[in-house]
Order: sequence, then structure tokens, then C-alpha cells
Amino acid sequence: MSDIKSLDDLKSVVSGSAPAAVEVAPKTPQRDSLGRSYATGKRKDAVARVWVKPGSGKVIVNGKEMAVYFARPVLQMILKQPFTIANVEGQFDVFATVAGGGLSGQAGAVKHGISKALQLYEPALRGALKAAGFLTRDSRVVERKKYGKRKARRSFQFSKR
Repeated sequence: MSDIKSLDDLKSVVSGSAPAAVEVAPKTPQRDSLGRSYATGKRKDAVARVWVKPGSGKVIVNGKEMAVYFARPVLQMILKQPFTIANVEGQFDVFATVAGGGLSGQAGAVKHGISKALQLYEPALRGALKAAGFLTRDSRVVERKKYGKRKARRSFQFSKR
């Protein structure tokens, strides 16, 4: 670097050292010693820790089967969406622990965690999951209650007399 005395020398150094095309190395799968991928998912006040590994398609949430923990069919459908989008139904076992919020928020958190863990296990699935919007945390939360109001925005009933 110290042998650069003019702008022409600088141009030659910059143009000579710049590669023609930058190649990006493909992402490597992230798996632990048991062959699982781990991710956290969040939705509203719920936080889910999710482990994904190859298997027969069993989903265990807080030690219970998915159909027992999430009894409503809509919540079960939400949990199956990442597998459907990625075309890997019945190929992965899921173990999840979830806390906080209600059942709907917990289902959304587990779905987010499954999507992130699938993408870490098999980076080729990232495009489909990202296009469906499953890798983005849904940041909508309940607005806080303000003083002088009945709820977050609802005022007390006005009485003229």
C-alpha cells in the first residue's frame, strides 16, 4: 500500500484486485449432535422453542400431541402450514415448548418456530417459506391501556348533564 504515489497507481490497484464476480457460498445446515435444528418462534406474548428432526410427522407441544394441545382444527391447520408450503408433510418430527399468551398466539409462535427450524435444517426451503411470509415475526401486539380511558382508545361514556 505504501508504493501508491498517484491516482493512476491507485486505479490500477483497485481494478486489479477486484474480483469479476463475487461467489456466495451455499448455506450449510445447522444441526446439533442429535440431528435436530432448533429455533425460537414468537407471536403476541407467546414464545415457542422448537426442535425439528427427520421422522414420521409427529408434533409434540408441551409434552402433548398436537391434536390434544391445540384442539381447534384451525390451530392445527396453522401448525401444518409450513410443512405444506415446503412440501415436506410427514417427513419431520417436531418437539416444541411454548409459554405465554393464549392458544392462538401460541399456535402462531410454534408455526414461526417450525418455519425457522425447517429453514435451518434444510436451507433450500428458505425461498418457499420466505415467500409465504412464515419467517417474519408478526409484530402485532395488544396496545396498552392509557390513563383516562376505559381501554386503549375507548373513552368513558360522555354525559352532557
